[in-house]
Amino acid sequence: MAAARTPVLRHLVRSGSTPRIASFQRRWAQVHDVRFLATTQPSRSVLEKYRDKLDRKAREEGLPDIDTLKKAYSDKIDSLRKEFDTVVPVIPPTPPPSPQQQQQQPRQQPPPPPPKSRPTAEGVQPLSSILHLPKARLLPAAELTAAWIALHTALPRSLSAVIPAATYAGMDAAARACPQFLVPVPHAGQGAELHFLQWTWDAATRSSTVLFTQLAEYKARGEYAAPHTTVTHYADLAGEEGGLVLMRGAVAEDRGVKVEDARWLVMCLQRFYGGWDGEAGKDGMGRERAEERRRLLEEFARGDQRFSVERLLEEAERMG
Repeated sequence: MAAARTPVLRHLVRSGSTPRIASFQRRWAQVHDVRFLATTQPSRSVLEKYRDKLDRKAREEGLPDIDTLKKAYSDKIDSLRKEFDTVVPVIPPTPPPSPQQQQQQPRQQPPPPPPKSRPTAEGVQPLSSILHLPKARLLPAAELTAAWIALHTALPRSLSAVIPAATYAGMDAAARACPQFLVPVPHAGQGAELHFLQWTWDAATRSSTVLFTQLAEYKARGEYAAPHTTVTHYADLAGEEGGLVLMRGAVAEDRGVKVEDARWLVMCLQRFYGGWDGEAGKDGMGRERAEERRRLLEEFARGDQRFSVERLLEEAERMG
């Protein structure tokens, strides 16, 4: 995913302890010949140490004593001895070149960095490949909603929703101003897990796509982190009378995220990116909560130092 341009996110990504690398080698470390260290240690005679076992082995083979056993196995013993006595030369480290040598040698250009995998709407399936749009435009809103939900109910790891065009217009405006955000997923007895979301748009399919990634994954892999949930909004039918925006999504099976957690993330997406408009006519408490969600979203987008994960978690608890 694209690296976040928000200072607050950069602060969160870099916060916490940095894992230490257990096995760190200096480039010019001294090399020891471990064969010398092994062969100069004092030890008891191998023959005395294993005399009882050798006697038993000789009797099992029907031989009178250990000397006869050694003669019987002399060829095998010689073969193993040659194998273990083979000396592998220790190559000393090459010292760094002197400044004069560096000037004489042509400077090699470093290889180009690998291409970054940035979030993109490429490959988004158009709505016309999912629905017969001329027929869909003739359906009443209730029937179209029921048909869309039923289409995705049979898919075990799918998500779907139908959003009024006016509500989505508010979400889209907020998303273009604040295309990245954090959303917590509470886990009973284990606190909450933070997830990073990012919006992308594709004019060709009249769609917007939201990518969800675990923040721990994003911290570990940066722009190469793979999303666990992808949600696409189709605005093809938004211009119709009583227009609707159709949403469909999928939860990856191997990313450690349950479908229930993904549904929570989508609910938070709708609340933070437009829920305050829907609650404007409610009581004072509802308007206050909607205003707080709007402030959190805008503070995060601006990199405002007043944004805090603690306030985000408190708001998520109230929504739960």
